[in-house]
Amino acid sequence: MSVQTLPELFLAAVHDHPRPDLFTYRDRTGHWQDMSSEEALRRVRALRHGLQSLGVKAGDNVVILSENRVEWALSDLAILCAGGVSVPIYSTLLPETIAYILNDCQPQVVLVSSEEQANKVNQVRDQVPTLKDVVVFDEVAVPGAMSFEQLLRIGQNQVESNPPAPNQDCVTVDKDAPCSIIYTSGTTGNPKGVVLSHWNFVSNVKAIESIFDFYPTDKALSFLPLSHVLERMAGYYTMISAGAGIAYAQRMDTVPVDILEAKPTILISVPRLYEKIYAKAMATAVGSGSLKKNIFFWARRIAMECADLSVEGKKPGGWLAFQQKVADTLVFKKLRSKLGGNVRFMVSGGAPLGMKINKFFHGCGLVILEGYGLTETSPVLSCNYHGNMRFGSIGKVLPGTEIEIAEDGEIMARGPQVMIGYHNNEEATREVLSADGWLATGDIGHLDDDGFLYITDRKKDIIVTAGGKNIAPQPIENRFTADKLVTQMVVIGDRRSFLTGLIVPNFEVLEEWAQKHEIAAPTTAALLTHPQVQELYSQLMDRINGDLPGFNQLKKFTLLEREFTLEDGELTPTMKVKRFAISRKYAAVIDRMYPAAIPGEEGDG
Repeated sequence: MSVQTLPELFLAAVHDHPRPDLFTYRDRTGHWQDMSSEEALRRVRALRHGLQSLGVKAGDNVVILSENRVEWALSDLAILCAGGVSVPIYSTLLPETIAYILNDCQPQVVLVSSEEQANKVNQVRDQVPTLKDVVVFDEVAVPGAMSFEQLLRIGQNQVESNPPAPNQDCVTVDKDAPCSIIYTSGTTGNPKGVVLSHWNFVSNVKAIESIFDFYPTDKALSFLPLSHVLERMAGYYTMISAGAGIAYAQRMDTVPVDILEAKPTILISVPRLYEKIYAKAMATAVGSGSLKKNIFFWARRIAMECADLSVEGKKPGGWLAFQQKVADTLVFKKLRSKLGGNVRFMVSGGAPLGMKINKFFHGCGLVILEGYGLTETSPVLSCNYHGNMRFGSIGKVLPGTEIEIAEDGEIMARGPQVMIGYHNNEEATREVLSADGWLATGDIGHLDDDGFLYITDRKKDIIVTAGGKNIAPQPIENRFTADKLVTQMVVIGDRRSFLTGLIVPNFEVLEEWAQKHEIAAPTTAALLTHPQVQELYSQLMDRINGDLPGFNQLKKFTLLEREFTLEDGELTPTMKVKRFAISRKYAAVIDRMYPAAIPGEEGDG
């Protein structure tokens, strides 16, 4: 049958690609359990009837406030099969933001993962007059809430007393009907609810399936939040449609162990995971003595040479081929084994991935396919894929998608994946979506002669210096974070006379360096202000400045004592830096780097 809605996608997959392990998850004892396609359909059917018994009708909004787990997927599918609209909320959000979202979408039912999440909802429950029922995935007693198992039993009893016909597993909905409202985390202000239709998602899934190869042996590890559109489309709906299995990581901090045990063939993540793996490999090499350090850096060079050949469709020969085999034995195999040993490819999205990191993994036999999109585009607009890769690019435009570059460099997109609009916000919709379907992405970029798309920065992140220079901060930041000494970095300079930087060191690497140089510092603050440490980072700044035009060079920096975090409001749930929040929080630190305007200090050279 022609699949046009998400319930049709799920039912077609159960029929065409039945698996004994559609979902794999840890039970309450910590052991892995498999759920077959047939069992998943049985539970979705029961949950659908359970939700309908609570009054959920076609078109109603139902909220899921939970970390990734199998109940998230079952609940989402049940909501969709009931004709409802699934509204995911990040589990890390504070009660006041949850209250805003609940009031904006006005659900009758909220499904939560745990007592902790239920308590967040209960804190704001009297502010949400539409909310009638809270359902908790965990087997815990929460006042005013029912358990997930209870809802399943209610639905199952209805199914048994009045069995539905085979063609009545889902309420019939139009392909252009809303299926989800995804609230963007945003860097300032209240989140906006992006309304996506069934066809927005399904068309994006089908476009991905047309350029990627999937196999019955494929399994993805789900750890990027399902509230994030990339995981929702690529790691969930696409995996189901393609007949792949999905294993759920227990928590973010268990991902390294879960990868080893689940042995996925596909990983989907934001760049932060790959950056951490790369930084850990670098730190291990640096701290393992001169021999192992030299072997690692030699192997890294070989990996990058082989990666460049690979994307050109060539294979290393002669001496390089021999070196590749040796490097594979000494370094590459060990890295692949830390990712379970079965990875066929990895996907990166949500933020730019450093080119050096991408080349290194590629040369190690761990291909990272970088793509681009937004919540507003369900999300993929372009991606690299096997046979069509270019390092530094975000790939070729997806089949059925149009991209144009506006006069000011902004990327404009049109296609079946572009959102319906923002929920309850027609003004914001008109600002980005034209009457003829063109979406202003807010990203600055260009297309090369071969059709590969490149992004240089976010339009709203462009720094305009006091001298009128327009500077894209991300390329500069990426140069710093590619170095083993740096974990995070933010360029400062808007309406200032020159650029400065807030640098979060890689403390593991820095502390090893300090020990080697016999630097004794009783506190982190003392370490960061030590003259030799300051000189170390000054030399790094000078090296990076050497490759940049004068007005893009940093004049000063400050080393910070801790990482930017989601909990402190400095990162979005997808780990993007909230520049405004950081500038405000570190205003005093920043001001100390700008004691007084010095004529000519901007450096236009």
